[in-house]
Amino acid sequence: MKKDIRYSCYPFMREKSSCVDYEIRTDSLTTRIGAVIPTLLDDEKGQIVLEDLRIIHPLAYHANGSVRGKLAITEEDLSWLSDRYDFYVSNVKETIQQFLLPQGVESSARLHICRSEAKKSYRALHKVSEEREVPEILFDFLGLLANVFFVMAVYMNKEHSFEEIPFISKSYPTKKAK
Repeated sequence: MKKDIRYSCYPFMREKSSCVDYEIRTDSLTTRIGAVIPTLLDDEKGQIVLEDLRIIHPLAYHANGSVRGKLAITEEDLSWLSDRYDFYVSNVKETIQQFLLPQGVESSARLHICRSEAKKSYRALHKVSEEREVPEILFDFLGLLANVFFVMAVYMNKEHSFEEIPFISKSYPTKKAK
């Protein structure tokens, strides 16, 4: 009897390979990016971020399939993302000289969640790299993507005049808040 596909949410779910965990993590990342987009549709101050997310959104799924399948993240993608990072940093440079609590307007809070998901995806990719060879560009992409989400979040708070809250660690020496 043929198995009914309605009971299978993902064909590789029972694999022992860490690749499955990476694919699930990047699927979560892509889903979280999709959850930011509606918060920006009617936000005239968020149109630059919205335009960038419309490019980043499919790139996250390309990163998803780039381990099991053909590498789909290119040097051009990485260069574009790096340019976007530079754009956002140029707008929030003073604010990001310290640790900040992840919070803010709704789009910013969701971008912080995306940042965290990108870091989890990076870590899952590291686990895959212990089992098989992984293209270095995927690590570069996910690391940079996490940082882009961070500066995007700070940018959105700045655009909405939402004050960042510095975080002063009791565990590690950090720069003093200004």
